[in-house]
Amino acid sequence: MIEPHAPAPPGAAPPWGGQSRPWLPVRPGVGRFFVLAGVFVCAACGLVYELELVALASYLIGDSVTQASVVLSVMVFAMGIGSLAAKRLRPHAAAGFGAIEAALALVGGSSAMALYAVFAWTGDWGGVWAGGPRCLLVAFSLAIGLLIGAEVPLLMELIQRIRRQDAGGAVADLFAADYVGALVGGLAFPFLLLPLLGQLEGVLLTGTVNALAGGALVLGLFRRDLTRRGRWLLIVVNLVVLGLLATAAVLVDDFERAARQAVYGRDVRVALQTGVQEVVLTGGTRGRPLDLFLDGRLRVSGHDERRYHEALVHPAMSDGRHARVLVLGGGDGLAAREVLRYADVARVDVVELDAGVVRLARRDPALSSLNAYAYDDPRVHVVTADAFCRLRHTRSAYDVVISDLPDPGITASTKLYSQEFYGLVSRVLAPGGRLVVHAGPVASRPRAYWTIEATVRAAGLRTVPYRVGGRDTGFAAGPDRSTDASRAPRDWGFVLASRTGPALSLGPGGPRLRTLTRASLAADALDPGRARPPDVAPSTLVHPRYAD
Repeated sequence: MIEPHAPAPPGAAPPWGGQSRPWLPVRPGVGRFFVLAGVFVCAACGLVYELELVALASYLIGDSVTQASVVLSVMVFAMGIGSLAAKRLRPHAAAGFGAIEAALALVGGSSAMALYAVFAWTGDWGGVWAGGPRCLLVAFSLAIGLLIGAEVPLLMELIQRIRRQDAGGAVADLFAADYVGALVGGLAFPFLLLPLLGQLEGVLLTGTVNALAGGALVLGLFRRDLTRRGRWLLIVVNLVVLGLLATAAVLVDDFERAARQAVYGRDVRVALQTGVQEVVLTGGTRGRPLDLFLDGRLRVSGHDERRYHEALVHPAMSDGRHARVLVLGGGDGLAAREVLRYADVARVDVVELDAGVVRLARRDPALSSLNAYAYDDPRVHVVTADAFCRLRHTRSAYDVVISDLPDPGITASTKLYSQEFYGLVSRVLAPGGRLVVHAGPVASRPRAYWTIEATVRAAGLRTVPYRVGGRDTGFAAGPDRSTDASRAPRDWGFVLASRTGPALSLGPGGPRLRTLTRASLAADALDPGRARPPDVAPSTLVHPRYAD
């Protein structure tokens, strides 16, 4: 029974939006609890949709700061518009809320598959925001934000209709449930959904929960607010949404395989999610060159990896002592392979964040053969750690430090190209020690390259910039995911550095190289006086400068 209340004055609208109080199958206190529980669940689902868009955009496009800023700002703006638009639905709050939750479950639940499909089968995420698949990201952010924003006024109407309460108290209860739900959704996404289900299945499950919660709340508590036709229509709509999400969940493995083949070709041999990143190996059998992709970016190409690794390692190894070598990154073992070609190397420490990559480099027949079984050499010691944190706590001295890290511009790696990071590297360099940095392509991203060079110099080291061309342009590496051949990187840039000024050379008595010669190395040296832009500033932790 609903508690009696004083009638409204003649001509005044009731405080619950012009409708009579609803018949409830439960007591008002229990009804309020169910409404707040619905708020909790819907808020958790809404935050999962937001985080999923940010994570997927960062994975597909790169530069997570930009993607998070765009997605969240568009979504918050849309939430305000949705709240205003929902005012017109207040007289039909129950029906409106049920329809909005069904739409939100479908749009949010399908967003990851739709974005990944567009990426896989169109490929071009470059270009301006005004066109291309990036518009789909903004469209999903806008649609999900509109629907999330429309929830609040309708839920406020429903909770007030159950039992009258002052507006401040009702808002406090509603927002408390909303924020706690957001906390649970925000923690569930990285610690539960992603590790156990992945992005696609995780967001499909979230959409299913969203549809069930919205439909159960309306049809369970407020079914008398709907006509018989309206109830059946809401049931049918929710069943259709649940059916579509269930069908997508059943087909998600086939979809992912097809999308992966569209991105990487039909020669995918290994595809796994390590907890740090997605690792894909293609080729490596029947004479086909092996390619290694990390989070969709080409990190090792069997066509040209010798050119890259010889240019990265040997200039630093040829000028002075190299008994102790530190490799930062390089979990594939290919940089270590080149280091081990020097017989007087006593110890090689490899600091790699992703133990899954090292495990694959040890066990995969094609990759372990390519790295010449470097991890079987007793001189090689692997530490699974973040390179920045490892350098802060190491007191060892190294003759050579090789920075074989992902390109700057991917926000997760930006701190590994900061002045603070190179200051830590300088601290572990032995007297006469050398540092070599993989600094990304020079021709297609010159400003990022020269920013790295300026940052190394700002850490107190003297630099020699150089490059090597002839890289495989079949798939763009680094933060630019475009497969447009005109924008694909065509070279690698490196920075060789030491406290006293290194010599860019290949010393006598070194191993015989396949691609690198003294003449080609001298020809590939860059003249800083002519090539360095005049206004390039170093990058720091608090002021990163690598975003395009």
